[in-house]
Amino acid sequence: MILRFLSAFLLCLLMLFPQARAHEIRPAFLQIDELAPQRYEMLWKVPTRDGMVQDIRPAFDASLTLSAIPGQTIVDGFVIFRYVLTGGVGLPGTELRIENLDRTTIDTLVQLTLQDGTQHSFLLRPRENSVMIPEKPSALAVVETYTLLGFQHILEGLDHLAFVAALMLIVRGWAMLLKTVTAFTVAHSITLALATFGYVSLPPPPVETLIALSILLVAVEAIHLRHGRSSLATRWPWLVAFAFGLLHGFGFAGALGEIGLPQGDVPLALLFFNVGVELGQLAFIAALLALVALLRKLVYLPRSAPIMAAYGIGIIATFWVFERLDGMFF
Repeated sequence: MILRFLSAFLLCLLMLFPQARAHEIRPAFLQIDELAPQRYEMLWKVPTRDGMVQDIRPAFDASLTLSAIPGQTIVDGFVIFRYVLTGGVGLPGTELRIENLDRTTIDTLVQLTLQDGTQHSFLLRPRENSVMIPEKPSALAVVETYTLLGFQHILEGLDHLAFVAALMLIVRGWAMLLKTVTAFTVAHSITLALATFGYVSLPPPPVETLIALSILLVAVEAIHLRHGRSSLATRWPWLVAFAFGLLHGFGFAGALGEIGLPQGDVPLALLFFNVGVELGQLAFIAALLALVALLRKLVYLPRSAPIMAAYGIGIIATFWVFERLDGMFF
């Protein structure tokens, strides 16, 4: 019975954020490459907000000198700066910090490649805006960084969460729920991997529009089910989850492309980004189950709640469809 009312809570959240867009996990990105001993080339990619560049910048040990390379590039909501870093010491063993990061809600992904091929990955956050660069690389840092990025991404992707909630409205029983969620996971993992390694690709605008359309179609199926009309989607929801999960995988790949991957640890980073996505998805499901169970104890939920939830999700998905179509052609 809990699953019948699961999306009522999500609907309230969606009504609070009707214009929320997917994939708004846009960390700043700092790529540092060692060209020679104590000489580094840097690429600093900063997200913009309402056309304004965020006032954040990297800072290093006092013995190192940061020199700007003239010119900057604006690409897809980011401003890209380039620098040269020189000094009497190397970066390993020194502190890196991002100034003013604590005044924002932006994360910063750092990729450091040394001349001997050693690579380091860090994720700096507003409350943890500095890191000591270790003398030796750590695979654990890549695991922690990309698991957290994947976790954050799925929880900030309202369209993916809405799709999962809509699927729950056409699922009957815990066994089918497990099968459906597993099918969705397997499918988006396949296309995420294929897109990341360059075997397949789709432009982001059509993908985002089709993701919104997939939510709408599942919401319609949920309404049909509540009116006693069965279909392929309601009889085999795991099949629908797998088919549309392939599409959602391209959405995850687009977000991962914006974030960037450590060149020497692509398989490891990809694996744990996906692990983070799944952990976030499971956390979302568990939180909703707990909250809806509590809600049922506090207030009366009418029998029409599932249909109301399906209509609400469908309306918002329709808004996303037209919004994204408008972005594609105008």
